[in-house]
Amino acid sequence: MKSLIKKLVETVGPSGYESRIREVVRAEVEKYADEISVDAMGNLIVKKGEKKEGGLKVMLSAHIDEIGVMVTHVDKNGFARFTTIGGVRPHTCYGSRVRFLNGTVGVIGGEMLENANHVHAIEAMYIDVGATSVEDCPVKIGDVAAFDRPFEDLGNRLVSKAMDDRVCAAVLIETLKNVKNSPHELYFVFSTQEEVGLRGATSAAYSIDPDLGIASDVTMTGDTPRGIKMDVALGKGPAIKVKDGGMLADPKVVDAMVQCAQKHEIPYQLEVLLGGTTDAKAMQISRAGMPAGCVSVPTRYVHTPSEMVDINDLNNAVKLLTAFISETIKLE
Repeated sequence: MKSLIKKLVETVGPSGYESRIREVVRAEVEKYADEISVDAMGNLIVKKGEKKEGGLKVMLSAHIDEIGVMVTHVDKNGFARFTTIGGVRPHTCYGSRVRFLNGTVGVIGGEMLENANHVHAIEAMYIDVGATSVEDCPVKIGDVAAFDRPFEDLGNRLVSKAMDDRVCAAVLIETLKNVKNSPHELYFVFSTQEEVGLRGATSAAYSIDPDLGIASDVTMTGDTPRGIKMDVALGKGPAIKVKDGGMLADPKVVDAMVQCAQKHEIPYQLEVLLGGTTDAKAMQISRAGMPAGCVSVPTRYVHTPSEMVDINDLNNAVKLLTAFISETIKLE
């Protein structure tokens, strides 16, 4: 999957501006789809198969947007002030490069701090695009950018910006390719605007009205020096979500996924994430509600320009999802 992941993560697509990454994904999935559509929110929806006896209508979702920044003001010397799109944290910004949709590259700088041990507030930062005035500045108010970092292959470990959630888009793409016979009517949703409130998945779940919702997203790890207390680590398998900051996964879905992983001898972990949530929350409370769960990919340095994943976790996430949706799902 490495070449696919590289293609996905290096495409610019902040929340609300996913058209480029959507077309990249569409080119990958089109020949495997029975039907393909784009809704009003910009979600790419891929239908595969028909519901057979004992089958369900299943929605699988991975978001294709990434965190970013938006210009709010350009001063007389050509420095652009900005606001954030999604969970951009100040301590990850200073000195980082960003790339605008028009191709312009800038460096995030900041006003002088009285105490060098402090962190700049977003309001005290700016983007330097090499301009000297408003007139020669190639960006304007409302222009958006994402962090600019190349994909790096460290062997089993992969590093890039936008691993959240492009690696899970890759997982769904590979799962779509691998599913040959399924009793279920499957909807693979490559959702928009997750980073700003699960907006794409909310509308997609309402229109599809599935019997079961499964998200695939990244999750944090507890395997770094003096890191958070969390029993998820890189390389130990995909994480089956039990709880996060926005939802309690349906216990029947959790049990079914665990049994599937054990049956097929796929390594897995159980995830309890104290903050953050996924498209599964939106699916769980859509219309009259539905059972929902999530297969997570352990990721270090989430919401930074250099997120790290393990290729084995991705391959095993594909195996787990493929096996899960290829068989009858008993939620009893």
